[in-house]
Amino acid sequence: MDAAKLTLLAAVCILIGCQSIERDAPPLGFADSVGPPPSSVYPVSPPVSMEGPAIRPEGAVGPDVRPVSHLAQIREVEPIVPLPEEVQVDAGLTLPELEEMALMANPAIALAQAKVDAARGRWVQVGLPPNTVLGYSGQQLGSHGLAEQQGLYLQQEFVRGGKLHLNRAVAAEEIALAEQELATFQQRVMTDVRLGFYDVLVAQRRIEVTEQLLEIANQGMTTAEALFNAKEVSQVDVMRGRIELQRSELQHKNAKNLHAAAWSRLSAVLGGTPLAPLRLVGDLEATVAGLDVEQVLQRLIAESPEMAVAMTNVARARWAIDRAYAEPVPNVDVQAVIQRDNGTGGSNANLQVSLPIPWLDRNQGGIREAEADLFAAEQAVGRLELGLKQRLASVFQQYATARNRVHDYSKPEGILAHSKTTLDFVRAGYQAGEIGYLDLLNAQRTYSQTNLAYVEALGDLWSSTVEIDGLLLKDSLLSR
Repeated sequence: MDAAKLTLLAAVCILIGCQSIERDAPPLGFADSVGPPPSSVYPVSPPVSMEGPAIRPEGAVGPDVRPVSHLAQIREVEPIVPLPEEVQVDAGLTLPELEEMALMANPAIALAQAKVDAARGRWVQVGLPPNTVLGYSGQQLGSHGLAEQQGLYLQQEFVRGGKLHLNRAVAAEEIALAEQELATFQQRVMTDVRLGFYDVLVAQRRIEVTEQLLEIANQGMTTAEALFNAKEVSQVDVMRGRIELQRSELQHKNAKNLHAAAWSRLSAVLGGTPLAPLRLVGDLEATVAGLDVEQVLQRLIAESPEMAVAMTNVARARWAIDRAYAEPVPNVDVQAVIQRDNGTGGSNANLQVSLPIPWLDRNQGGIREAEADLFAAEQAVGRLELGLKQRLASVFQQYATARNRVHDYSKPEGILAHSKTTLDFVRAGYQAGEIGYLDLLNAQRTYSQTNLAYVEALGDLWSSTVEIDGLLLKDSLLSR
């Protein structure tokens, strides 16, 4: 076989993507036939093993399918649908309805989803082989056409060492990382919605309580005026009653302001959709199951998306080490030239094959950097575990304290019952002229403070319970 035929054969090999030189690499055009990984959001995966390198089937591309954890399946993020300027709802809203609204409109979820899509695009790109180069070749162009040699050449770089496959292995872990971060933001949004929901419920309950206290103050004022008209008490009791009534009115106004603020915070988490304040449907006094701090900690470590992110970083760092060791393997550059020789009146061909010699740059620094990144990723897992334990200690203390307060206030012979009994007794005694107005005033204020403290205890209990159930993930709108 003459040189021209050999060159033609090399050119054909370049054009059809003959990559037999590439060790452990998929053939040219492989990425186009397979396409990017599926666009579904994976559920939070359990921690990966820390023993030995990550292993995947030969030729596997994209992220592996991860088993479902005990955490609820992460719902697909639907496109953000433009909502009307103000949403009017006839009936009260429930918690599931608020959660659905937040998933559709909260920008934190849309931002995290965009990062997942970007990671999938990178996965496609890093596995693509170099393009074939088509060029013109001319020699002895100053011979006035007597000895000119003109032709075309094709050039192709063949990637060796499995680098394209390893690029995609690293990128696949980056996709998994972005998906875990998406799951983290979804959990943050859900926790914020639930915290806002119970915040508004507490504000609604506070308005109801202050309305009751306002009615009690009105009754006290009416009784004082009636006794004053009957000349059984002095003007001082009437003035004290008026002051107590004004104080109760102020409490009621403040309760309405707190409700407006709570609703505004909830509306922000829902995506900023203008939503007219309305009554939420929920039960503040529903029974909250008792929690064990050790069981909560174990669940937190096993199911937290933050922990899944840290473990995925470890897997990515291991693939990055393999990629760093593959970097010194030289790529092969093949060039085939076919040209017309005017001097001889015939055609000739040239074939050139080149590859760098890795004797100076063997990616020593890149390998050291990759190994250091793996060590840092493994240490980050331990640091996060300690951080989760520290954060849980504070929230669990709030939960335990609030649970004790709610129990002591609400039990049949608890603080609420005793304060109500005391108020009824003192009120009857004052009407009979047996007890002074100061005693009635003290009983009313004790009853008022007790009821408001009970409402605050309910709020603290639900706040801590929701935060624990949400794996300590909240504040979805804070920049990170």
